Amino acid sequence: MKELVEVIAKALVDHPEEVTVTEKSEGSNTTLELHVAAGDMGKVIGKGGRIAKSIRAVVKAASTRENVHVDVEIV
Repeated sequence: MKELVEVIAKALVDHPEEVTVTEKSEGSNTTLELHVAAGDMGKVIGKGGRIAKSIRAVVKAASTRENVHVDVEIV
């Protein structure tokens, strides 16, 4: 999942070298924290949060296939 979020985010931003994803696991729950440059934050979130919701939907679909729960936080 980490690689999936990283690939999607790098395709959206102007500074792909500053995209990092950290993974935190607690039992069966996993949280992925997406870090981007301050200037790219709006591109990752999108108007009204549309892009962020789309990223979360793709990750949720992929994680459901693997029977795990993954949350994505953009920080």
